Amino acid sequence: MSGIEVDRARCDLYGTCAETAPDLFRLDDTDDELVILAPVVPPELLDAARRAIDACPKAALKLVPA
Repeated sequence: MSGIEVDRARCDLYGTCAETAPDLFRLDDTDDELVILAPVVPPELLDAARRAIDACPKAALKLVPA
């Protein structure tokens, strides 16, 4: 199992991850924060997680052991 970790100091809230994998990420406009919807990535969403991580222009996301 894998989880997703966000480096909040690097994240500039571009929203690329939320556009790429809306089942895993959401931008919270109220708190100006990235919300990870699935702290443990289900196997069927692992490819979407990888695409979202690769698409992040600030390299603020990574997969970690869950």
